[in-house]
Formats: sequence, structure tokens, C-alpha cells
Amino acid sequence: MTLEQILLLSFIQGVTEFLPISSSGHLALVPALCGWRDQGHLMDVAAHIGTLGSVLVYFHKDVFSLFKGFFSLLKGRFNENTQLLFNLIIATIPVVLMGVFFDNVVGSAFRSVTVIAWVGIIFAIILYVADKYGHFIETVADTNAKRALYFGLAQSVSLINGASRSGTCITAGRLMNYKRTDAARFAFLMSIPAITAAGTLKGYRVLKSGDFSMMNDAAMMAVFSFVFGLFAIAFMMRWLQKSTLTPFVIYRICLGLFLLISVYGGFLSIVPCP
Repeated sequence: MTLEQILLLSFIQGVTEFLPISSSGHLALVPALCGWRDQGHLMDVAAHIGTLGSVLVYFHKDVFSLFKGFFSLLKGRFNENTQLLFNLIIATIPVVLMGVFFDNVVGSAFRSVTVIAWVGIIFAIILYVADKYGHFIETVADTNAKRALYFGLAQSVSLINGASRSGTCITAGRLMNYKRTDAARFAFLMSIPAITAAGTLKGYRVLKSGDFSMMNDAAMMAVFSFVFGLFAIAFMMRWLQKSTLTPFVIYRICLGLFLLISVYGGFLSIVPCP
């Protein structure tokens, strides 16, 4: 891969993983729009490692709390740290189960540009409604097992390309009257086990294939994805302290309409590439 390709894919993965605009959707669109071959599992694993690192660094205090919760659990103690740990475990179960189903049954059926476009538009509208009419009451500390399960079910929906993992989780939070920053914070914390699981699955495929010919490219992908992801998280958390999610809704609708016009108009293949 060229440096330009690595930078573009790293930027897309690092930024769109944490903005509610669908990282998998954008990554699937790049080959279609630019005529590139799919980047392959190794590069996907590298991108996941990079974005996972950015979450761990930005939310290091929460990560430390999870470790404290684990050791408290071993001692038979239950506190706010063990509650956060349990909530993340509960929120992860649906996406793991659905992930196996999608991988073994659905496959690439939901990876087409048309699906990405329609799903992006539909879930953008749902996000707008949830953000406009949701109240600002609940926080991460108020999360219980039932709410964690709702977050998890929303995350499992994001397996459909174009839905956006962070977008569906933030939408669920706003529907449950979470403050914007708290909905995003829990969504980002949920990405730790989700990204780890996805990276592990693709890592297994890489080991099985035995193809490590692009290790240098993968290392650059991981570093760049980490940097872009860190900036994206910081931007998103600061943005949500004082602004709405409407700009992301508008972007998703515009992108979806552009893709639909391109596909149904029959000129997607001539879209300029970077």
C-alpha cells in the first residue's frame, strides 16, 4: 500500500470509529469509490489496535476503574467499579452473539454501497429524533444491568454497515435520557471489548492465512489510527459538552443521498479517487 492509502484508511478508521458516522461503512466505501482492492484482514487488525489504544489512553481513569472493579470482585466486594465492569460485560454479550451470526450466516450481504447508504440515512434520522427529544438526566453512574443491555442491543445493530457503532449506542443513550457526554462516554467504553473482539477475530484469520507480508504497512496503520482516534475522541467529547448531534445527522443524510444517486445513476465507478 502507498503512504497516501495508509493515511486515508487510518484517518477514516480513527475518526469514524468515534464519530457517529459509521467506520465500517466508510472503510467499505473506500475500495468502491476509489477502485482499490479491499485492504485485507491484517490492515483491519492494525486499525483496530490503533483505535483501541486511543480509547485506553483517553479513558485511562475508567480503564483503571475497571481493573479495580475486577480485583474488588475477586475479593467479593461490590462497588461502583464492579458495577461498571458488569455493565460493560452485559453490554458486550449481544454484539458477540450477533457477531457470530453475522460472520457465519450473513457474511458480506450487508456490505453493499446501497445498504450502507439507506442504513446511514435511516439511523441518522433516528439519531436526530433521539437527540432532539431526549432529556438530560442520566449519567454513566446511573447505568444498571437493564440499561446496559439496551446499550448492548443497540451496539449489535451496528453490525449492519452504515449504522455506526458509536451512533447506535449514543442514540440508545439519548433515548434513555442520558446526557450527551455520558452517552458518548459509555459508548466509547463499550468499544474496548467490541474492538478487542473484532480485532481478535480478524487476527485469527491473519494467523490462519499466514500472510504477514504487509507488517510494515500494518504498523503504520496502527500508529496513524491511534493518533487520529485520540483526536477524534477528544473532539467528540468536547463538542458534546455544548453542541448537538445535528451536524453528524446532516452529514450522514448527505452522504447517503450522494451514494444513492451515484449507485442508481450508474456513475459510482467514475467518482474521483484521492
